[in-house]
Amino acid sequence: MTAATYTLADTRTLLHRNLVHALRYPAMSLSSLLMPLIFLLLFNYAFGKTLGAGIGGSYIDYLAPGLLIMTATSSMVSTAVSVCTDMTQGIVDRLRTMSISRFALLAGHVLGNVIQTLLAMGVLLGVAVAIGFRPRADALQWLGAIGIAALTAWAMTWVAMAMGLSAKAPEAASNLPLPIILLPFLGSGFVPATSMSPGLRQFAEYQPFTPITQTLRGLLLGTHVGSDWIQAVAWCLALTVAGYLASRRLFDRRAEL
Repeated sequence: MTAATYTLADTRTLLHRNLVHALRYPAMSLSSLLMPLIFLLLFNYAFGKTLGAGIGGSYIDYLAPGLLIMTATSSMVSTAVSVCTDMTQGIVDRLRTMSISRFALLAGHVLGNVIQTLLAMGVLLGVAVAIGFRPRADALQWLGAIGIAALTAWAMTWVAMAMGLSAKAPEAASNLPLPIILLPFLGSGFVPATSMSPGLRQFAEYQPFTPITQTLRGLLLGTHVGSDWIQAVAWCLALTVAGYLASRRLFDRRAEL
């Protein structure tokens, strides 16, 4: 077997470990879904009529794509906490005594959390459809929407990995992703950026989650996406590369201690 084959086998083993752990201790995974689900019900039923009138259409159609992206950011907490727990409770030290690829531990966490995030997005989408969300995407647009959702989950997971590796304790790791979790509020997730005050509107237009949300919304609703998808993919790739490089550096540094 080649080194790449061993790495893939180790990654599969550690992915299985993380998925089994998530099934045995589902509280953290469920908490990633709970916040977007609460906001879905709250904004749709408490503020949906007023906000929908200002937007000029069905508010649930506008809201649901933004909360799907928020599900990806909410899942960062479980990622950061799980990797920090492994780093601080001796799991890594145990693995270092075995012939296991170092990269496999990171990859196992990333793949496991991406799978959990996509499942959470699917549950949220199902609830949104049940209360009135009506996607109008064709087959190609559905593929594009799934791709953007997966790419966003991938990018957020790598950023969360870096946060978890930089934290000294799981309690600290749970707090680090909070600023990013709040960014969809300051984008086009709940209201159009054009409806915001000038300073906030400029921030909303140039932060990563506005083009990502706009792209997902356009794909799901079958409307024109324009150049938003280019910015969305560029942001996701940039965040992925930054998160990956930071994670590898932090992991190597901590594993050598």
